[in-house]
Amino acid sequence: MTALAAGAVPFRGIAGVPGSLRISEGVQGGGLYEVFRDPENKYRPFVRWWWNGDRVVSEELLRELDVLKAAGIGGVEINPIKFPGEADDMGVPALTYLSDEWIDMLQVTLKGARERGIICDMIVGSGWPYGGEFLSREEQTQMVALGTRDLAGGQKVSVTRKELLESVHPSFSSPYDDPLKELVDVRLVPARMEEIKDVVSLEMSGDMLEFNVPEGPHVLYYLVKITGFMAVINGAPGASGPVLNHYDEGSVQKYLDRISLRLTARLGRLGDHFRAFFTDSIELEGANWCKDMPEQFRKRNGYDLLPWLPFVLFKVGEMGNAVREAYGAQFSVSLQGRIRQVRYDFEMTKRALFQERFIRTFAAWCTKNGVQSRMQAYGMDCDPIASGMMVDIPECETWIWTDAIEDFGTGDYRKGRNYTMINKFVSSSAHLSGKRLISCEEMTNTDDPFHGTLERIKLAGDQSMLSGVTGSVLHGFNYSPLDAPFPGWIRYGSYFNERNTWWPYFKHWADYKARLSAVFQQCDMQAGVAVLHPMADMASQFGFQRDPYPNVAYPVYVHKIWEAIHQNGYGCDYLSEEVLAQCTVRGGALVYGRRAYKALLLPEVETIMPATAGVLRKFADGGGKIIFIHKTPHLSAGLVDHDRRSGQIKKVVDGLLRKYALTTGVVSMDENDMVGWFGSLAAKYGLTPEVRISKPVDHVSTLHYSDGVNELFFFVNYGGTKSASFEAVFNMGDKEAWCWDAETGERRRCKVMSGGMELKLGPAESRLIVFGAGAGDTMDKGGEKEIIKGEGGQLDGRPEVGVMSKGVAVQGPWEVTFHHVNGVSRTVTLQELRAFGEDSEWNSFAGTIEYRGMLKMDELDGRVWLDLGHLRDVSTLDMNGRRMGVRWYGEHRYEITRAAVAGDNYVTITVVTTLGNYMKTLNHNKTAHAWTARSPYYPVGLAGVMLVSP
Repeated sequence: MTALAAGAVPFRGIAGVPGSLRISEGVQGGGLYEVFRDPENKYRPFVRWWWNGDRVVSEELLRELDVLKAAGIGGVEINPIKFPGEADDMGVPALTYLSDEWIDMLQVTLKGARERGIICDMIVGSGWPYGGEFLSREEQTQMVALGTRDLAGGQKVSVTRKELLESVHPSFSSPYDDPLKELVDVRLVPARMEEIKDVVSLEMSGDMLEFNVPEGPHVLYYLVKITGFMAVINGAPGASGPVLNHYDEGSVQKYLDRISLRLTARLGRLGDHFRAFFTDSIELEGANWCKDMPEQFRKRNGYDLLPWLPFVLFKVGEMGNAVREAYGAQFSVSLQGRIRQVRYDFEMTKRALFQERFIRTFAAWCTKNGVQSRMQAYGMDCDPIASGMMVDIPECETWIWTDAIEDFGTGDYRKGRNYTMINKFVSSSAHLSGKRLISCEEMTNTDDPFHGTLERIKLAGDQSMLSGVTGSVLHGFNYSPLDAPFPGWIRYGSYFNERNTWWPYFKHWADYKARLSAVFQQCDMQAGVAVLHPMADMASQFGFQRDPYPNVAYPVYVHKIWEAIHQNGYGCDYLSEEVLAQCTVRGGALVYGRRAYKALLLPEVETIMPATAGVLRKFADGGGKIIFIHKTPHLSAGLVDHDRRSGQIKKVVDGLLRKYALTTGVVSMDENDMVGWFGSLAAKYGLTPEVRISKPVDHVSTLHYSDGVNELFFFVNYGGTKSASFEAVFNMGDKEAWCWDAETGERRRCKVMSGGMELKLGPAESRLIVFGAGAGDTMDKGGEKEIIKGEGGQLDGRPEVGVMSKGVAVQGPWEVTFHHVNGVSRTVTLQELRAFGEDSEWNSFAGTIEYRGMLKMDELDGRVWLDLGHLRDVSTLDMNGRRMGVRWYGEHRYEITRAAVAGDNYVTITVVTTLGNYMKTLNHNKTAHAWTARSPYYPVGLAGVMLVSP
């Protein structure tokens, strides 16, 4: 049994696998606002702190901690990693992971972080997955790989063992240079295979295989066990080399104990220094074997795996993905069905072993050492629901894939999204197990970090929160001495670095994100809809996928369903069959712990367990809404007793459809308008939203959180250039409504009329509305500024979209000074403003552009703004020597009413560009070329300035 962390409540959930339930109770009344206004460091963004090549020295470690603290970072994940190949190491020696010298630097870091109030996590090992040069052959990762040969009938075949072994060579992305291959099985089958009994087993004679092929085309199937086939990805010295066998409990325990024994000998109890130890991506490149796999399969499934194994396996390539090529025999329909049933059993057996032998071992080791377990617990080998429930801090991933902000569109579920498809699984697992800290590796950028903007980061972070994330671990902060050649030592990630042009403004986003994380971690996300994915169908037909980058989405729209639910003002969680089996039905709701769902959606689910059908019947009997999309369950998962159990399932489901026609039904899917599709479905089945949205669109979404006293509604417009205007209707009774500004920490009363509130969101804008008796009870009444329906907006004076009715272009001349990051400055005079960057004269610029001009105004009459338009850059504006604010996303619009005078007004506007264009021109800079060669030039600066008023 997994030991529980101090204060944890035992949770016995998935297939008898224990986990932990961590519930942090919400604060009451005005206390929630205090948490929001001044968030503690534990709520602030963390960074993945790459110790590049472990070429670290104490003075630089402490200096970088100071840099991070000043930027609003609350914690670091110490992450030793391979030194970047393009960088100049400047002769700094590489330390060996866990050596005395390395631990000396770790001690300096831990002491320095404690003195600065910075929280420390640390990755297990270096790079990913677990591994090291010190592993014995028996401890190294294993896979059984498939090879095939098409053979004409009526011939004698001779082939050597060496030929067969060499012909099986999956295209690993991180191959280890000393694998061990063993031929473990050879079969001959007809090219058209009707039954499993058609198989002929062949035996080697020494190192030679000789046999006669019967008449007709045949296929030779052979299995090769490969041990030590994968190397740690980007491991630093002392933790590189072959990958560990994650399916072998003894090897996992030995690996972890080696780390803790070495560290505790020098540091003492690890929990006195670290919040959590972290397990990064489970990318095992198709590992599928351990020495007792056949015995474990037989024990768990009641029959022998080996006769079926050559036909269950796919040929695999990079990262264990099935290759896209035709090979092997053609199977009859009945045989194909049985192969799929066995494949399901094999996939489930692997996942069960991985949970028991790796995840449970890791979680127990963390608890023993007084730290929390943090893990990206998903992939081919992990059930993301069950695995996330087993660790203290489940983590997911949000990426920046492109420099430009893309619309979602109606096609590829990945387009426009920064969150990955796994995020909703991970956040659901946390909700189900009572965890409020849902961590995320955020802003991962393997494309072009130098064109990244703060607006891009905000949109990605907002999307991340919409997927359920409540805590950020930024990807990442590179250990890089100040005197390293520009742009420094860059291993990965968005360019979070003091040499970045917008770094002085980064704290604006860090404060914004911290405030939202702080309140979301005090509350529970509300969800009345549950979704059950067709996981058994996926496993049977395709095998489990390399989440969060699956080769197959089944059905193709499946990862967009939750978006449509939230875009309509509802909330949802994902469930698994194991969770469903433990649900009860009360008051027309499917209840699991503190979660209750009035409706269950099943997208193209055909295969389930009989126990799941039983739960569906209880739910329907109790008044629940069950909605099947396109298909209905009629098949049982697994091989044993398949036909009888399938009949039971079909009988139950058919009966529900006849008996409960008003609450249970089959619906089609409109992939071209999923927002409208779910709105119509919800109306048909009488579902109640968290908040009713008058005009749902695919670029605005919402969340509802509650701490039992306060009700929080978070609205986000993640459209890069789109605005949104809609009425939000709440069912909050007489609770007061307040707008809490996550940028400033201020709050203002909102006026709700008949339960409705008009919301207008500009590009990249968000809004947090809080209802509750305590949502504003400690407000300084002298500082109140009401936001009434149709007015107001951003609390720093930025007006809501759509309230401006007239404007006039501000004319030149403008004196414009370019302050380049390379130290060169240049001043020009422009009669008319234009953006720079696409022409050869200015495309190498990066830095600050300062515009100085004079604005003549007639007698002032009411409020007035200067509108700079929608910029990719950061801007500031000064009017007559008074700072009007900073804009770092969306429309750059400034209210100047309090500073403007009749007559001449002196205006200074600064625009801070990204580094991207400049980096593209550094042809001899290896780092710059590696990251920006494929990126376009982007325009920078002002294209115009408008004087506007209501």
